[in-house]
Amino acid sequence: MMISIALVEDDKELAHWIRDYLCAKNYNVNIYYDGLQAYQALSVSTPDLIILDGMLPSMDGLEVCKLLRLKSAVPIIMLTARDEEIDEILGLEMGADDYLTKPVRGRLLETRIKSLLRRASPSLSSHVEQDTITLGHLQICKPTRAVTLNNNSLKLSSNEFDILWILAKHAGQVVSRESLYQQLRGYEYDGLDRSIDLRISRLRKKLLDDACEPYKVKTIWGKGYLLAAEVWQ
Repeated sequence: MMISIALVEDDKELAHWIRDYLCAKNYNVNIYYDGLQAYQALSVSTPDLIILDGMLPSMDGLEVCKLLRLKSAVPIIMLTARDEEIDEILGLEMGADDYLTKPVRGRLLETRIKSLLRRASPSLSSHVEQDTITLGHLQICKPTRAVTLNNNSLKLSSNEFDILWILAKHAGQVVSRESLYQQLRGYEYDGLDRSIDLRISRLRKKLLDDACEPYKVKTIWGKGYLLAAEVWQ
């Protein structure tokens, strides 16, 4: 079961960026653009973690945090565009567990999320820290960065392993080039860099994929790449 995160943010561009980043990291993210709407929804169904903007329409983020805390101990990360100590103090006094200022950095946000989940629930933490993926005769071990196919060890470069790991986490689903680039490089895709395509090409060769009509690592034109889930038996 995927970790569920509620993202309450009225800046739609930022909200979509955070959602895409976290979805690529295997989280399930629901977005709310309005404070009151979010409070009503989250009062009925509580996610595993909430990312909450401080300034929201209809109901201020601090008030949402305060009211939610009366109902639940769900981990809450507050976001704000203002880098002032008083905002941090207010957020924590309202019951927030952590605090980040904008602009948000994806890797830092993910680190804070993992830290809060470890504290909130060891079972959730173990899910987040998944370290082995098995797809039929394809096995991928993250701690040792070892890959075997039909019991044969594959020699992958660090970059090739990283791409395979991301695709395998989402086997059967399309992963966009933008998402791959962001996870591998830590910043947004500029639309010009073709390093991802070259790594995919090398990875296909090592996975014994068909160079002319790849069926293991498929190119979904205009969308991204997909690691087939059913061809490794």
